[in-house]
Amino acid sequence: MTDPIFDLESRVAVVTGGLGRLGSVYVRGLEERGMKVAVWDVASDDPVDVTDRASVEAALERVVGELGVPHLLVNNAALDSPPDAPAEEVGPFETYPEASFDRVMSVNVKGTLLPCQVVGGTMAREGRGSIVNISSIYGLLSPQQSVYEFRRRGGETFTKPVAYSVSKSAILNLTRYLATYWAKDGVRVNTLTLAGVFDDQPAEFLEAYTTRVPLGRMANADEALGAVVFLASDASSYMTGANLVVDGGWSAW
Repeated sequence: MTDPIFDLESRVAVVTGGLGRLGSVYVRGLEERGMKVAVWDVASDDPVDVTDRASVEAALERVVGELGVPHLLVNNAALDSPPDAPAEEVGPFETYPEASFDRVMSVNVKGTLLPCQVVGGTMAREGRGSIVNISSIYGLLSPQQSVYEFRRRGGETFTKPVAYSVSKSAILNLTRYLATYWAKDGVRVNTLTLAGVFDDQPAEFLEAYTTRVPLGRMANADEALGAVVFLASDASSYMTGANLVVDGGWSAW
């Protein structure tokens, strides 16, 4: 029997980046708990570009028509520099490409702002809703550049780029702004800050990373789901403007 304060049955959710590694976990987990979930992703059958307001508005119109006004928005869509990023993108800060910065900021910040405007505004008119903005420990703290030393030992010039950290830091105050703005309308807005998730990373990286985590390992993809369920449900009904950190203790020292 479902605990009533965690009951999500028949509620409507929107998950941006819902086809990604973590997004798909959120979608499946919310559906398993009875939610009707709309996946917004540029790679979906009905692609949604979260950096384009018209695309977001059209997607919400479909959701409202088919499922109803969302009770939950999870802003999960994000870009980071991939392992095969061009050398100039992972080089020194002084030469980090402006175009790379613009691309990451567009998806990670504007791509959170626009769904908040469009979906959050509709929630506010209904007098209820929960928004979960996904951030990262690299938005809370500076990246540990020493974690990537194994790449430099191999002869590469490698710096964890700046844009991801700046974008994920921006999410923290966007959350606080909206939490105070929409409090009177019954819309709660919180940040979920995550540490690194295991994805068959190189052994050298895993060793360097996990020695800095008190729990001694990276997160499994499904370990963020409980926090999303909590923030979506009535169990967190008095929580807004907060930052829930799920990082294995990384930020504790």
